Amino acid sequence: MNPTEQRALLAIALLAALADGSKADAERAELRRVADSLGPELNAAAVLQDVLLKRVDAAGAAARLTTPELRQLAFELAVGVCDADGLRNEDETRFLATLGGALGLSSPQMAEPVATADALATAPLAAVPGPVVAGQPKVNEAELDKSILNASILNGALELLPQSMASLAIIPLQMRLVYKIGQAYGYELDRGHIKDFLATAGVGLTGQYLEDVGRKLIGGLLGKAAGKMVGSLARGATGVAFSFATTYALGHLAKRYYAGGRVMSTALLRSSFTDLLGQARGVQQQYLPQIEQRARTIDMGQIVQLVRESK
Repeated sequence: MNPTEQRALLAIALLAALADGSKADAERAELRRVADSLGPELNAAAVLQDVLLKRVDAAGAAARLTTPELRQLAFELAVGVCDADGLRNEDETRFLATLGGALGLSSPQMAEPVATADALATAPLAAVPGPVVAGQPKVNEAELDKSILNASILNGALELLPQSMASLAIIPLQMRLVYKIGQAYGYELDRGHIKDFLATAGVGLTGQYLEDVGRKLIGGLLGKAAGKMVGSLARGATGVAFSFATTYALGHLAKRYYAGGRVMSTALLRSSFTDLLGQARGVQQQYLPQIEQRARTIDMGQIVQLVRESK
């Protein structure tokens, strides 16, 4: 994959992020933050500027992708962006149809990634619904800590895989983790509440997926043979640090938040998350062997089942 093809894929992902019809300044600010976070390797800031100024569209970006594999990958990335924060709306559905046509994809080629993304976006928050105990429930903190670590290792492993849907699975796994922690402390949560919690902590769902895509493009992980472990752990270290640390920090932030009765201010939530993120980046180094081993055991053909059954 050459730099022109990398930028075309990024442009399509950014176009998908803006396809929901929202013109909110906050959304554009998040996209600029993502572009800045990717550094100069992709010239992501320039690609975003071209997208915002309408100097590039889906057809133009699609024309730069000359192989069937890259055209399929471009569509999968766009589907992932549209479903990252939940099921896509009508504007996003129209965008995907237009993009699929520009890429020359058949209906079956479009249907499979859409079905997988939809299943991940709507996966139940609990593998087996459990009781919510009102008042002061007895919490097994050691069990919660183990769940946080296991989820962090799994999400770090997903970062090492070349498939775009591996990245999309990270978000529902984080949501399930927060749900489990809230439930343990006696709170019945829904998707809306968990999304608000993540956003307040400073974790944008679409932005997180886009950053992962950008890092994989930079590392040359995307577009490789399906199911193959690509590159050394060192090549994936940036992604692993991000997804492991983010999940680990979110889990421990959720413990503080729900144990304390959900009274933390926005400023305290964000500062606490930043502190926990720093701690998690230090902790993750010792778990790199487990992350790599976990990546070797993931069957992408069962990714939806993996998310639905995670504990």
